[in-house]
Amino acid sequence: MHGSTYTESGWRRFWPFGRRQREERAQFEARLSDYDRRLAELETDLEGGASGAAGKLAPAGGHSWGWWIKRGLLACLAIFVLLVAYLAITAPLSKSLQPIAAPQITLLAADGTPIARNGAMVAEPVKVAELPEHVIQPFLAIEDRRFYDHWGVDPRGIGRAVFTGVGGGSTITQQLAKFTFLTPERTLTRKAREALIAFWLEARLTKDEILERYLSNAYFGDNMYGLRAASMHYFYRKPENLKPEQAAMLAGLLKAPSRLAPTKNYDLAKERFRLVVGSMVEAGFLTEAQAAAMRPPALDVRTERDLPTGTYFADWALPEARKLSEVGYNRATITTTLDARLQAAARRAVERAPGGAQVALVAMRPNGEVVAMVGGRDYSQSAFNRVTQAKRQPGSTFKLFVYLAALEAGMRPTDTIDNRPITEGSYRPQNSGERYSDAITLEEAFARSSNVAAVRLWQKVGDDAVIDVARRLGVSSSITPGDPSVALGTSTMTLMELTAAYAAVAAGEYPVEPRAFPAEEKSWFEQLTSGGGFSRRVQDDMQTLLRAAINKGTGRAAMLRVPNFGKTGTTQDNRDALFVGFAGDLVVGVWVGNDDNSPLGNVSGGTVPARIWRDFMTAALGGRVALPSPSPAPAEDPGTPIEPQDVPDIEDIPLGENGARMRIRDGEVVIEGDADVPIDFRIDEDGIRVEPRRREEEAAPEQ
Repeated sequence: MHGSTYTESGWRRFWPFGRRQREERAQFEARLSDYDRRLAELETDLEGGASGAAGKLAPAGGHSWGWWIKRGLLACLAIFVLLVAYLAITAPLSKSLQPIAAPQITLLAADGTPIARNGAMVAEPVKVAELPEHVIQPFLAIEDRRFYDHWGVDPRGIGRAVFTGVGGGSTITQQLAKFTFLTPERTLTRKAREALIAFWLEARLTKDEILERYLSNAYFGDNMYGLRAASMHYFYRKPENLKPEQAAMLAGLLKAPSRLAPTKNYDLAKERFRLVVGSMVEAGFLTEAQAAAMRPPALDVRTERDLPTGTYFADWALPEARKLSEVGYNRATITTTLDARLQAAARRAVERAPGGAQVALVAMRPNGEVVAMVGGRDYSQSAFNRVTQAKRQPGSTFKLFVYLAALEAGMRPTDTIDNRPITEGSYRPQNSGERYSDAITLEEAFARSSNVAAVRLWQKVGDDAVIDVARRLGVSSSITPGDPSVALGTSTMTLMELTAAYAAVAAGEYPVEPRAFPAEEKSWFEQLTSGGGFSRRVQDDMQTLLRAAINKGTGRAAMLRVPNFGKTGTTQDNRDALFVGFAGDLVVGVWVGNDDNSPLGNVSGGTVPARIWRDFMTAALGGRVALPSPSPAPAEDPGTPIEPQDVPDIEDIPLGENGARMRIRDGEVVIEGDADVPIDFRIDEDGIRVEPRRREEEAAPEQ
């Protein structure tokens, strides 16, 4: 329109009150009035009577059938668009780029020794452009002959599958949608979603991209996912180098991979191979003569050195290993903290344990790095990990938290506590053997595992303080406040939690987090802001108590010839027996019990668990356990008769490596035999006596 405001520039173009604007507005209103008049005439013609053509086409509502059909189609289109948009959110396309099974992970011990291999064998994706036609054709012939002609769903293919029984009702695109995005349930809803996702994939990807993702993720049996992994496994060939007959056999496996795997049932795989070859003839990929000349291929399976797919340690470490490994098709090899030598020593110690009860052992460094783990006597019989999964009562080993709370409140090992029977209140624990005294030092009470002393300490410092100590040391299991029996270990927790708490005492800082992989060195800022620690006095005093429990208390069967610290634990009716302690740079927890929670008989924390602990520590610490013998120094002649020397307070003298020892107290010599033989030899002025050993291990009563 020449001369209109649309040809002007500057501010005049936007000024609505000029002469030209008024003229254009008048012309527009005139045209609008003309349209209104013509529309009114058309409506009059449509209402001209039932005999008119328009009246015959219009339904009772006043609109024509064509009007309703158009709007119905538009509504269907809108619903379809909404469904596709919903799929774009709930089934992201990037998911089809990832393997449908977790790739294989190999775990190594700290020295590089492979210890376990877990996960599916998944190799790099294939490229259609790099595959020969004779590799692609068998898959198209048996699975989806019209793959390059349909839009994700093929009605003709469904009909052929129904009437001939050859080929699947689902297209390759539908199969990709199914095993990438959907569950294997057989419902109409899943089939509908499968079809919609197939349409969406066809719209977003090229045919070659869809085929590549299908071949790279399909399951071929024997834990092999993807064409590359399968071709290497069954024929030791890259997919680009497969022979026609090898490709045909692999294509036949997709219908039932587990049942048709040629390594397990070659005859069935051969029958399926013949069916694939026949389908290739029908599809025009092979002539009858070429098909007749094809023979079932020979396998070429070259297995790697067998490794267990799981162990107690591997099962615990694997979830974290998955997080550490890169997401994708590549296999991962990850080094753990496990020490192969210490793991072997732990296994030997458990195997040598007497009796038929279950045994669990975990060894870690003071920083939480787990170096050995045995979760039961036989993984092949029971994969249940009694280190990390079983929650059992810790018995007197829980007294660690009670005494730590007392020490943090200002008490010292030489302070005394009432050791008389508790006669007030509804809860009245007893000491084993009814052994009481008016007062007892904290050191002696801890060494003898006095129950009444532990409960009085619980009441003195308050249950909140004890529970707070346990929480700071990493115990996350439930602890009932207000229940004094908790002081004797009636709450439940895992052996891993308990051992990590003792590691915090060894390290002097908390919490200690058990880990299967080397810890990254903390920055100075992380060291300042993470966790906490004990005062030097509290740590030294607690270690004094722990050392007394081994050297002159209930844990004497665990005594080593190096500084050693630990505590025994036995629950009501001897259902659980434990020993947890540390020496050198190792913190070790041992549990013995029955899975059905039945009593262990005469087994207590100071017998079998203490012996297992000592057995493992002796092997783990090696030469450091035996102190070097001092060289005799030349002595001068005193020039006088030799006078007898006083030998004050000789309490415990180890006799050999079998746990036997001699004690000299109050003019009496007591020779204790092996830890597993509960008798003592007593020598005094009355002669030699053989007596049953006095049990000093205190059992915690049930709630």
